Amino acid sequence: MDITKFVVSHREKALLYGDYSTYHTSLSKKILNCRKKLNIATKKRGTFHPRNQVTAEQVAEDHDYIHLQLLTAERTWADAMAVKAAHSVETKGIGGKTRSHIVSRLEKGARTAEQLAEVLTQTASGASSVDILEARAYAALLRGAALFEKQHWEPCLKSYSVARIIYSALSTSAKNDIFKDLLSETIDPSIRYAAYQAQIPRTQPIAEIALKYFQHAGPELVAHIEKQNPAVLQHGDADAKQGAGGAPATLTWRGREVKIEDAAIAIAWAAVGAEKAKLADKLSSAGSLAPRELAGAYDDILVTSQDAVDATKQAIDELKSEGVPQSDSRMQSLQITRTAVNYEMISWRIGRNRALIGQDDGARLDFGAPSKEKKKQEQEQEQAEEALEQKGRDLTPGRQIAKLKEKVVLYDGILQSVESIKELPGVANDQELSAQLEATSQYFTALKCLAISRSHAIAGNTVNALALVKHALDQCTAALPALSGSDDGKPAPRNIQVTNQHARLLRDILDGELQRSRALVEIHSLNKSASASQTGGAGKPLSSQLFNYPTGGVDLNNIVTYPPQLEPIPVKPLFLDVAWNYIEYPAKQQQQQQQQQQQQRPAAAVQDKSKGTEKEPEPEAKPQKRGWFGFGR
Repeated sequence: MDITKFVVSHREKALLYGDYSTYHTSLSKKILNCRKKLNIATKKRGTFHPRNQVTAEQVAEDHDYIHLQLLTAERTWADAMAVKAAHSVETKGIGGKTRSHIVSRLEKGARTAEQLAEVLTQTASGASSVDILEARAYAALLRGAALFEKQHWEPCLKSYSVARIIYSALSTSAKNDIFKDLLSETIDPSIRYAAYQAQIPRTQPIAEIALKYFQHAGPELVAHIEKQNPAVLQHGDADAKQGAGGAPATLTWRGREVKIEDAAIAIAWAAVGAEKAKLADKLSSAGSLAPRELAGAYDDILVTSQDAVDATKQAIDELKSEGVPQSDSRMQSLQITRTAVNYEMISWRIGRNRALIGQDDGARLDFGAPSKEKKKQEQEQEQAEEALEQKGRDLTPGRQIAKLKEKVVLYDGILQSVESIKELPGVANDQELSAQLEATSQYFTALKCLAISRSHAIAGNTVNALALVKHALDQCTAALPALSGSDDGKPAPRNIQVTNQHARLLRDILDGELQRSRALVEIHSLNKSASASQTGGAGKPLSSQLFNYPTGGVDLNNIVTYPPQLEPIPVKPLFLDVAWNYIEYPAKQQQQQQQQQQQQRPAAAVQDKSKGTEKEPEPEAKPQKRGWFGFGR
């Protein structure tokens, strides 16, 4: 019969394009069409006759009688919600007459739904156990809404508790999200508000409240629920098997143990612990997984940790709205809880990014394994051609740089997550934790610089690659002393924890990359100088460049200069300086003869003024030969 699906689908379709008034109008048309189909509609200008109640035989004969009852109950509910929505914008709120009208509409719908539930309990109706439970839950939902508007909190909790227990049992057996949506969006908020008005402590979970007020239900309803999920009657929750161990009462963070006073936080924190154990089991039993498959295993624990963060934030907001100061012990405990759950969530977020990066956090140059189709093609052609074994593994430089860019984006996400942890309350005062976070940031900064340097090396920018590798090595060396712990070899889930072994591995890889980058830069500089020398000395023969290694090759057409030219060369300068006095050069001999002729010209007689006599000219001194370096001989 799908009673719940029938009701929820009609609500969603009508409210998607209109409001409650539109839903009320559409229900009136559907009720008329249904009555015409059943041949019980009052004809035009005909006499009205009181309608009899629906019997079990009619339900067994035609299920449209069930739809008629449901549409009638839904019309009264839509009428009440339309009036409530119209008066909710008023500053004075909903008045007495308006509230009475809303309550009367809801009570009429509840009576119609209760009558349908009674009819379905009869054996002549042919209804199954699930149909009976859905009818009882729908009737309890409408009855609880009427009591909620009447502000009768104890009876309201009883009605909503019946609906919650039934929908919890059906959600585990039918695996339908409709029941879970009703629980999270309608029933649980109403139970929490009614419990608050009934002065029930907020530390008590909703499941315990529902189980407490469900004890007043009849034995027939209990018997139907036991057929679906008997564990719900023991724990009051859909995930009764997971919560059998009980939610934790305390939370330990950095050596400080705080009491979890909010029930929603306790349940969410217990779910985080359960998902953590599931993730560890999955990784240990799955063996080797692809990075994307490994990252997909983190989805559940990320969702549960986010639920814990939301529950903690909601509890803090509620205390702030009540005017509780920051110095209050409850607020202090919640702040510590907030730091713990946020750290846990961010830690698993970092672990998911590390899983996407690959093995060893991307320290080794690995562009990923080929796809399954390429592997299959390689295996088929392996026997035919050995060259196809590497097909799919060797990527073009552009694809390699694109892969490295993806890793850089993941490293940026990790670094942003680490910075967000530093901003959490109480982290800055913890020196040990701050040092670990700083070392973790330096570790992933080194990995980021390594990935960027590899992309520069692929593009041919060897100087930039060398600078980045040197910076990465400095960052890794600075982070190494602050990182502690070691990897025991077991496939544990990755998180923010970076061990000393990971840092040492990265340092060894960076050492090798540094030497490789230096060699590439040296080769690049030699090629550059060789090309410059070839450009500048293109006309010089090989014999004049014997002290330079010909990196660009030897020009065999330019070995020596031919015909040879007279060029001065420094060869044994002291020996030649001594030989200057004994070697006669033709050109030098002519020059010396000309100088002697000029010196032997007759000198004019010089008169002696005192004696009046003429003196004979004195013979001139002969020029002395000197060497090249000025040594007299």
